[in-house]
Amino acid sequence: MYVGCHVSIRGGYLAAAKTALALGADAFQYFPKNPRSLTLKAFDPKDAEACRAFCREQGIVSIAHTSYPVNLAAAPGALYEAIADSLRNDLEIAESCGSIGVVVHFGQYKGADVLEGYRLMIRMVNDILDGWSGAAKLLIENNAGQGSRMGTTLEELTQVRQLLNHPEKVGFCFDTCHAFASGLWTGDDWEQVADRMRNLGYLDALAAVHLNDSVYPAVSFRDRHAPIGRGAIGREAFVSLLRTPELRGIPVVLETPRPPGGDHREEIALVRQLAGP
Repeated sequence: MYVGCHVSIRGGYLAAAKTALALGADAFQYFPKNPRSLTLKAFDPKDAEACRAFCREQGIVSIAHTSYPVNLAAAPGALYEAIADSLRNDLEIAESCGSIGVVVHFGQYKGADVLEGYRLMIRMVNDILDGWSGAAKLLIENNAGQGSRMGTTLEELTQVRQLLNHPEKVGFCFDTCHAFASGLWTGDDWEQVADRMRNLGYLDALAAVHLNDSVYPAVSFRDRHAPIGRGAIGREAFVSLLRTPELRGIPVVLETPRPPGGDHREEIALVRQLAGP
């Protein structure tokens, strides 16, 4: 199993990959650019290619994560165009770095007609991917249910993907804290959740996992991550999840709080222990 954590690109993309390796990780996640802005980044292609080569040599898998202001359900206009351009930029960076894709949250729509939110989301994803020919995919992440409840069910996720012009260019990123917060997973029903994933074809398109415990209880609709085994989900629930056969070969990335003055080295080792041989 590929296990790692989120790392900074402060020193560049190659430096981020080297940081992951130093932590004992063989997977990592990074922000391609400023996570609080939609401003496009003119990145260094040599640094990106060096990251790609290093990861290939060391057997490391990476995923990128889009900026916080991105909302796939934005209405047409200046913001819509800025988001679409930003995601295209993220895909270009991810492709250059050899990453498998760019994680993006399922859209949020605040209007009364929730179906319009789905239509807007499908339109934007189609606009982004119709001209995209790279191997890097958009990886849609399930929501925790804060605000709008969009993107909290497996049915929504799989149906939206099926309605896209190019579903093969889209995968999924499963966030365990989000799933717990939304009630998609309650911690003691993983086998049933996994069976639903299989029946809906979700696991066939699963490309990454965000492995996070939860500060708050199930169905709280509150998204606050806790270290693995030290939150409301608990260690045993993660054992069941991590030993799912379909997760083998998929990057499992921690987004948990970093210990004061420390790093994720011990938590990465714990995840490997819980995953078993």
